[in-house]
Amino acid sequence: MGSYAFEHFVPEKSALIVERLLGAGAIMVGKTMTPEFAYSSFTESPLWGVTRNPWDPERTPGGSSGGSGAAVASGCVPLAEGTDMGGSVRIPAAWCGLVGLKPSYGRIPLDFLPTQFDTIHHFGPLARTIEDARLFLSVAQGQDARDIMSAVPSVDLTGTLDGHVEGLRLALDVDLGHYAIAPDVEEAVRGAAAVLADAGAVVEEVDVGWTREIADAWVDHWGVYLAAIFGEKLEEFRGQMDPRVVRLMDDGFGLGAVDFKRIEFVRTRAWKQLAPILERFDALLCPTMSQVARPVDEDDFVWYADRGDGLYHGLDMTCQFNFVSQCPALSVPAGWTESGLPIGLQIVAKRYRDDQALRIGAALERHRPWADRRPPI
Repeated sequence: MGSYAFEHFVPEKSALIVERLLGAGAIMVGKTMTPEFAYSSFTESPLWGVTRNPWDPERTPGGSSGGSGAAVASGCVPLAEGTDMGGSVRIPAAWCGLVGLKPSYGRIPLDFLPTQFDTIHHFGPLARTIEDARLFLSVAQGQDARDIMSAVPSVDLTGTLDGHVEGLRLALDVDLGHYAIAPDVEEAVRGAAAVLADAGAVVEEVDVGWTREIADAWVDHWGVYLAAIFGEKLEEFRGQMDPRVVRLMDDGFGLGAVDFKRIEFVRTRAWKQLAPILERFDALLCPTMSQVARPVDEDDFVWYADRGDGLYHGLDMTCQFNFVSQCPALSVPAGWTESGLPIGLQIVAKRYRDDQALRIGAALERHRPWADRRPPI
């Protein structure tokens, strides 16, 4: 967990997902880096230091599953597990040139947290190819009584994933209504959408119409989440913790119960805006991140300040889809910048249609392969 509060913690048992992977013949190599308590989209912790991006060691691999992303991108392992509560699988996937899936909520049982009733958390794979991510999901999915919320019937992942999208209707929203998008990110995402259109999909631009209210509400939720789960460690370890995670937990303790409940109103409004789009289309396409991988010495929190231009400059475009968590969200490589940094396309499918998200990702991979493109490290 990247914290001095757990420096000497040794788990007494494996998580259910590890049991399933081991049971399918996987060889577990070890644990990888995460920012303290998985709080950040940059992977740096007081206990273990900085994790770097194999495409450019001066840049972050993203987070919170940044160690997993760096391990897969650099070739240490072909697959890695990530936990996605606001983008922590998709963010490193986008910035490390990988496939990263936030499955539908409840698809993969999650049994290690003290709460099973919060609906933002997911296990998901980081992989080099769609087929590898699909393999991981086929092994890890399925109900289990150890997670009462794992009530989603298994999706059929048998047979060949042909990657054909003829006749599919895809919505494209490059800025989700309010993000400031880097030009090279927009270019890559539009290029990926054009590839899918050339492959037979009908692509139409839409305006989801979201505002930064949703991302801000997610931050409030996240602060409460961290305070509830790890806040008891503050009294003893406050001085050894990342001051930004301390601030998040302090803010979480300060949020009233009624205000926390009202976050559900924001989630409901977000879904009422997204639902009509997913009724008309098979999936929504958008960037995974608004910018390419940032320097490791940068503070990701500076991006969330209001710059007075009416746009939201936050980095991740992922946390909103943890608020509509029944919709699977897949990040796949959309392209690379001239300097060789990867850019991610996010594919958000209808509720519980993980198979459809993977199908669309496979179509892009088929027409614009990325697996053979390797970083210098």
